[in-house]
Amino acid sequence: MTDYRKLIDAETWAFIEKTNSYYPPDTIDYTVPEQRAIYDRMCREFFAGYPHGVTAETTAIATPTNSIPIRIYRNAELDKAAMVLYAHGGGFILGGLDSHDDVCAELCARTGYEVVSVGYRLAPEHLHPAAFDDVLSAFEWASGTYDCPVLLCGDSAGGNLCAAVAHATRGHVKKPIGQVLIYPSLGGDRSRGSYVTHAEAPMLTARDTVFYLNIRTGGVDRTGDITLYPLADANFAYLPPTVLITAQCDPLSSDGEAYRDHVVAAGGHAYWFEEPGLVHGYLRARHTVGRARAGFTRIVDAVSALGKGDWIW
Repeated sequence: MTDYRKLIDAETWAFIEKTNSYYPPDTIDYTVPEQRAIYDRMCREFFAGYPHGVTAETTAIATPTNSIPIRIYRNAELDKAAMVLYAHGGGFILGGLDSHDDVCAELCARTGYEVVSVGYRLAPEHLHPAAFDDVLSAFEWASGTYDCPVLLCGDSAGGNLCAAVAHATRGHVKKPIGQVLIYPSLGGDRSRGSYVTHAEAPMLTARDTVFYLNIRTGGVDRTGDITLYPLADANFAYLPPTVLITAQCDPLSSDGEAYRDHVVAAGGHAYWFEEPGLVHGYLRARHTVGRARAGFTRIVDAVSALGKGDWIW
């Protein structure tokens, strides 16, 4: 058993305990509406507000089949080198424009880029590939609307969706300029690595990841579907420059390492950094935990650099 008392510092434990007080570890045993109510309340408790000078506009992208809610963040001093398309986490069943509202506002303020957050459809009401289709449609809308390049950024489930979109758009004239994937779920080997070492990690367990996968697919075996499992792709060439930032105490961490290795082996640019002593969901700890604050700065720096076409790693 991993000794988390040695790996995780006191600040991070305080964050874990605060999170658990709003979102207990057994929340996945509740109904989906109950889980959403619990998650939304937790997100409100951690909401940090908007930095000075950031404004947001909530609107929607009309597609032939559905309307996709988006929220557009703009900074008083706009950097037009790129724009960021953000896909939120939440296990494909939780979250939306409000759950990551302050994260997107801060990303906008600290990079200067316009940020568009995507309120993609959630399971189980909308099974795979609905969420993927929505983020792909949002990318196509952004690449056709903005004159500047589009950078993909997402955490957890959102990191999965960004990677899947990056794979799907390699042949496009206007493909993503880069992608920043924050503790993403990419469909790695569950029999090894962090899936075993950190199967019982605080904040996210291996059991949780299986639950989210099954509810997203409706229990259907979709082995080999690269829109669901980006790591199942046989070809990792021509992907945009990629930065993967994971948490050490997280069953998903090995996905970042595996994805980096595949991209580099195919001749591409990819960098993986595992945040020591941090846990899944640490974005919400960026104002209270020193390690998470440093991790968020790493994310901001990666978004800033890739948006300008710089590869500094």
